[in-house]
Amino acid sequence: MSPRVEALLDAARARIVRLTPEQAAHAVTYERALLVDTRPAADRERFGAIPGALVVERNVLEWRLDPTSPHRLELADDPRRTVIVFCNEGYASSLAAASLRDLGLVNATDLAGGFHAWAAAGLPVTGRPGTP
Repeated sequence: MSPRVEALLDAARARIVRLTPEQAAHAVTYERALLVDTRPAADRERFGAIPGALVVERNVLEWRLDPTSPHRLELADDPRRTVIVFCNEGYASSLAAASLRDLGLVNATDLAGGFHAWAAAGLPVTGRPGTP
């Protein structure tokens, strides 16, 4: 990773409280947190998906989750709701969570280690997960 990208990632992660897979599963089950899969369709097909996760690919994430956007999803009406973003390994999702915080989603965070950490923790996965 380049030093500039690493610095950007460090700055993003300093602003969020990253969740382990177990913490994320608990937040979704008991705290009404929204789990958002930003991975492309090809990755979901190849590795599998997390049951109940909302699919919002990265290129439209801000438009769909900004509570003030006319293009937002109905689930994105409360800027205090915990939104847990995940990608494959937890890098792009850290940047995405920081971006959502910039939009006023004060509890946006990400899944440390991404989808692969979730699957490795033995948490539910649908589809045919492959080897990363």
